[in-house]
Amino acid sequence: MISDSTRARFAREVAKYPADQKQSAVMACLSIVQQEEGYVSADSERVIAEVLDMPVIAVHEVTTFYNMYNQQPVGKFKLNVCTNLPCQLRDGYKALHHLEGKLGIKMGETTPDGLFTLQQCECLGACADSPVMLVNDRTMCSFMSNDKLDQLVDGLRAAEGK
Repeated sequence: MISDSTRARFAREVAKYPADQKQSAVMACLSIVQQEEGYVSADSERVIAEVLDMPVIAVHEVTTFYNMYNQQPVGKFKLNVCTNLPCQLRDGYKALHHLEGKLGIKMGETTPDGLFTLQQCECLGACADSPVMLVNDRTMCSFMSNDKLDQLVDGLRAAEGK
């Protein structure tokens, strides 16, 4: 399940820390698994726990604490809409509900074509730009009006030829 190349990447991350503190590489190892598999499975958590000499539950706690780690397969485009209070006050929930209608799914679901997964998230640290969203845990989108949301979704669909 975990390839030799993945284990080698784990070893490079572990080497960055003193031998008695290798658990510090847990987030890096989780990120490696997610990059390679698309999500972090329970089996992957067990392997990481074994490599880092830590309890499986401790790895699982990190996986579940941060919403950047997917615990199940997600669409090609993961859309995280901030719904914390500042974004709520500036239409964060409206943006989320607009995307639900546009995509035909509810928050937490993936479109049948596997293209989009819609999630809400905690503060993205761009309150002045709200409502904000994060695409694939990397690209911040600010001032997301309904028109901008439509353009984003339509553009991503067009780029995929769907």
